[in-house]
Amino acid sequence: MKLSEAVGEFLRRYLQGERNASPHTLRNYGTDLRQYAAHLGEGAELEEVEPGRIRGFLAQLYEQGCGKATVARHLAALRSFYRYCAREGYVRDNPARLLASPKLGRRLPTIPTAEQVNQLLDRPAAEEGSFPEREQALLELLYGSGLRVSELTGLDVKDVDFAQGMLRVTGKGRRQRVVPFGRKAAAALQAYLARRRELALTPRGNPALFLNQRGGRLTPRSVARIVKASARRFGLPLDLHPHALRHAFASHLLGEGADLRAIQEMLGHQSLATTQRYTQTDIRQLAEVYDRSHPMEGGKKPLK
Repeated sequence: MKLSEAVGEFLRRYLQGERNASPHTLRNYGTDLRQYAAHLGEGAELEEVEPGRIRGFLAQLYEQGCGKATVARHLAALRSFYRYCAREGYVRDNPARLLASPKLGRRLPTIPTAEQVNQLLDRPAAEEGSFPEREQALLELLYGSGLRVSELTGLDVKDVDFAQGMLRVTGKGRRQRVVPFGRKAAAALQAYLARRRELALTPRGNPALFLNQRGGRLTPRSVARIVKASARRFGLPLDLHPHALRHAFASHLLGEGADLRAIQEMLGHQSLATTQRYTQTDIRQLAEVYDRSHPMEGGKKPLK
């Protein structure tokens, strides 16, 4: 079987058909695997590939200036691809299995403080914004419900249950979960929905909750621009992005004593280990407070 044919089958039958992967995941896997196929050359046979040729591809990525995280992502895609091929009997074993992944430093997410988030949410939206009510509502949900940006833009009007204070969210792998939202988010949503009904450009029957200026569904890229513009407007860090508000949601809940399992459920994490990153972030913040404040660590001077 040609390598390019196997890549197409893997994307179509396995990722899309079996795993029900999101368009974002399909696009990323497709890009990485097609880059690999192009490196081996058109007409490369699937059965001919051995670890040395995969190692050569990874070395080329380094030569092109790719970082460790990018190389690790390509290798993860290749492992998944060849695992599928081995399962289907197209190859005898997985040639990517024995290759070591680059060692990555554990990067803890940068999380805005509660004061910074309150500043972002409590001050009125700029008058020049075309949809100030929309901006307020989406910021409230990003932080108040800990949504991924793709989950936020994927919401339909029918997914909002004001009576229960709940959202029906479709997450990774098209898995659905129910997430609560608070009174401030409810008020912001009501204000936005009243404005949404007034939009002359809103197509009839458009189910999307958050709309762009043309009446279509708002995109993740547009949400990122809104968050950055809000950060700039209020003098917050300019690298603030939508996912940082999700991190803040989890970290601030944890800091107030919320149960880690409950946070896992609300975030839609399959593994508790993923949620536990926020425990480490909380410890890091405690250490920073200690370094600033303890008399023997450069903070207040010890009493004489």
